Amino acid sequence: MPDSPGRGEPILYCAIIRAPIAPMHGEPRISSAMISQQLGGHRVDALAEEGEWARVRGADGYDGWIHTGFLARAPATTARQSRRITRISLGCSTRTASGVSRVLPLRAYLAPDETLTSGDVIESTRRAARFPLEPDAIVSSAEKYFAGTSYLWGGVTPWGADCSGLVQTVFALHGKQLPRDASQQAQAGDDAGTDATALEAADLLFFSDREDKRVTHVGIATGEKRMVHLGLGRGGYSIERLTDRRDAYVAQLRKRFLFARRVV
Repeated sequence: MPDSPGRGEPILYCAIIRAPIAPMHGEPRISSAMISQQLGGHRVDALAEEGEWARVRGADGYDGWIHTGFLARAPATTARQSRRITRISLGCSTRTASGVSRVLPLRAYLAPDETLTSGDVIESTRRAARFPLEPDAIVSSAEKYFAGTSYLWGGVTPWGADCSGLVQTVFALHGKQLPRDASQQAQAGDDAGTDATALEAADLLFFSDREDKRVTHVGIATGEKRMVHLGLGRGGYSIERLTDRRDAYVAQLRKRFLFARRVV
C-alpha cells in the first residue's frame, strides 16, 4: 500500500466514480500495478494530482492513483448527499437516462436515473435487513457471490478479486468496513487463537509465506473446520477442508497459518 498522508491533508475535491469499476494504481501511470479498485457511484476524495491522474482515498482509507477519466467531480455537499438512499448493485444490468447499457458489479451504486434491466439491486435502507452483521450470513454471502471468482491482484468484485478484496467486500456488504490489505485486516477485531480447526464462522485466518512472517493471505472460516478464500494457488475461489492431510495445498496452508481474528 502506498504511504498514506496524514488525516490533516487537505482534500482537493470530491468525486464520484463514473464507470462500473475504476482501477487504482500504485503510481500515476497505466503501466503500474493495480493495487485496488473503486466501484461505480462510490465517493472518493482527491488528495493530489499529477497530470491526468489523481491520488484518491476511498471509504476504507486506502490511497491510490486513478485516471481522472474515471472521476466525475462534485462539490463536497453533493458527494455527501450521494450517501443517502441509493440502490446497491448485487450484480445487475442497467440502462442510463441517455440509453447507455451498463453492467454493474456487486456493491456498485446505481445513478438515480438509471433503470434496472436485469439482475438484482437493493436500496441502501434495506441492506442491513437483507445482509445482517451475523457470522453465518457473512459466510453465506461469501459463498453465494464469490463462487467461481478468479484470482485478480487488486480486485474487489466477483469479476476478479484477491484474498483481502473478497474479505473486505463481503464484510462491507454486511455493514462492516475493514481495511484493504490482509496485513491491515490482521490488526482488526480480537484474538481468535491459533487453532485453524477450532474457529467460529466469519473468523478471519491469516497466513504468511515470508520469512519475516508478515501477513500475506487471509481467508474466512465457515465454522465447520473449513475456510472460504481466493487463493492464488487455486486460481481463485475455493473452500478448503482444513483437516484434509492428503491435500498438499491444504498442508502448505496449515504450515503458513499464523493466527485468527474475530471481527464480528
